[in-house]
Amino acid sequence: MSTDVTPGSDTTFSTEDLAELQARIEELETELSDLRSEVADQPKKMVIIATKGTLDMAYPPLILASTAAAFGYDVTVFHTFWGLELLHEEHSKNLKLSAVGNPNMPVPNAIAALPGMDRMTTRMMQNKIADNDVATVEDLIAVSLDSGVDLQACQMTIDLLDYDEADFYDGVTTGVGAASAFQEMVDADIQLLV
Repeated sequence: MSTDVTPGSDTTFSTEDLAELQARIEELETELSDLRSEVADQPKKMVIIATKGTLDMAYPPLILASTAAAFGYDVTVFHTFWGLELLHEEHSKNLKLSAVGNPNMPVPNAIAALPGMDRMTTRMMQNKIADNDVATVEDLIAVSLDSGVDLQACQMTIDLLDYDEADFYDGVTTGVGAASAFQEMVDADIQLLV
């Protein structure tokens, strides 16, 4: 038996064809439902690449990472080059801030370049951080690690800068390279470079 699909159409389908089509639609609907469930059960993923090691640039990756983790994201922060300073337990306590070339600092470049100005601008920022009860870099590292953030140190940079892995905070992942970071970025919902 044939069934005409649309009025005036030359296309006809048998009852068997329609049954096969209906079965295929049901199969695809089930597959789509399974995929939606699988995606819904997985946490969203964020990867941040941290490349800077100054006091002002320590905050963006750590605040974003700890906040995303609090919202249920699976977060990785890959630290490379000067970003390793944030993970170095001793160095992270002595991060500096330079006013040279920073248009938001209230110091002209001619004055910012004078000896001792980095020390002064660093002290100004440290005072602002303390006066406003903002978490320290060390506190943000601890919160990030406690929240399950994977703080990664680029192995090539560790070797290049001759760092000792024992100098990093406990819980920092070492032995990670750019290929691993790249693969994490490919799989992430959000990728940031700071």
